[in-house]
Amino acid sequence: MANVVVVGAQWGDEGKGKIVDWLSERADVVARFQGGHNAGHTLVIDGNVYKLHALPSGVVRGGKLSVIGNGVVLDPWHLMKEIATIRGQGVEISPETLMVAENTPLILPFHGELDRAREEAASKGTKIGTTGRGIGPAYEDKVGRRSIRVADLADEATLIARVDRALQHHDPLRKGLGVSPIDRDALLDQLREISKDILPFAAPVWKILGEKRKQGKRILFEGAQGALLDIDFGTYPFVTSSNVIAGQAATGVGIGPGSIDYVLGIVKAYTTRVGEGPFPSELHDADGQRLGERGHEFGTTTGRKRRCGWFDAALLRQTCATSGMNGICLTKLDVLDGFETLKICVAYDLDGKRLDYLPTAQDEQARCKPIYEEIAGWSESTEGARSWSELPANAIKYVKRVEELIECPVALLSTSPEREDTILVTDPFAD
Repeated sequence: MANVVVVGAQWGDEGKGKIVDWLSERADVVARFQGGHNAGHTLVIDGNVYKLHALPSGVVRGGKLSVIGNGVVLDPWHLMKEIATIRGQGVEISPETLMVAENTPLILPFHGELDRAREEAASKGTKIGTTGRGIGPAYEDKVGRRSIRVADLADEATLIARVDRALQHHDPLRKGLGVSPIDRDALLDQLREISKDILPFAAPVWKILGEKRKQGKRILFEGAQGALLDIDFGTYPFVTSSNVIAGQAATGVGIGPGSIDYVLGIVKAYTTRVGEGPFPSELHDADGQRLGERGHEFGTTTGRKRRCGWFDAALLRQTCATSGMNGICLTKLDVLDGFETLKICVAYDLDGKRLDYLPTAQDEQARCKPIYEEIAGWSESTEGARSWSELPANAIKYVKRVEELIECPVALLSTSPEREDTILVTDPFAD
């Protein structure tokens, strides 16, 4: 038995959906452990495209249990719309195939309103680049002990008390931002109505996963966003509102850290970022434009154009360390086809001092200049390659140099969005 955690190792959008789907063939359970519906995973299966935001990627595979853990913040209305969409594509979803942790905090309409009002009120340079979907405010309510959780929907008295406590906090905030008070009665009616749809999926996830583990079942833990957006170890404050690194997998579903056997980081062969924040290896030239066009770099969730740059090995060394990665999956290698010369950021110059990591202070991050190492590119196509023998020699040299620089081995290579266009080096589920 082996249980595997999959995390994004950059700023998100690394191709986790495809890899989780590919690995789910070997798993019995796929569990989301953090984030909200600001995640965006695109799966291409037999020519069909599935776009998932709240649902675990394993939901499109029959015979798997999909789990939404307590580390997630959940918009129940969005979840039901997404379920309807995926059902419309011929996928069966029921309380037997999908379970939601009873202690999962809910994203309510006023969370999104607050999120957007704050971003609109922020001055230039202080905007976070939030998706405006209420993720941050929902996590704030969780740590402020005023969340409405899935289990609260089952009891009228508890629900009313929870709503009243939330409004005591939020109405003064809204007044300060010039937003009208929350309509308490309308909100309660909305929650009573949606509870009929959500409660059938509610379950003691911590208990069920514990039992699955005892039975020798394989669990695949699926993260959202990327480690550089982690609330503690990301480029703060331009981060998400949850812990993204692999350690969150245990607390995000209620299972002990000893249950994690392998951590797989998903890594693009170059670097992208959506929204605000530092990006040392960002390109503003024809090479950056070429990467964006060839990689179709638009956010699955937001549709926003992604910023593109060369591969940053210094950042990857950091995320490999903070998540304790056993191996990485290198994706989108084919986007680099045709570049005569490639660059890899190996360190930073900070006011004349060489650093092999990105410093914590925001002002220092902004002043870091990339130190590049050049490596020969290749003219041959790598798209669709399924074995090392199909790769050009210079592409293999690039992969090997990445391994050396980040001090972590490549376990898989992805050469197109298609599920089968994957080169397996080390099976994360190997016992």
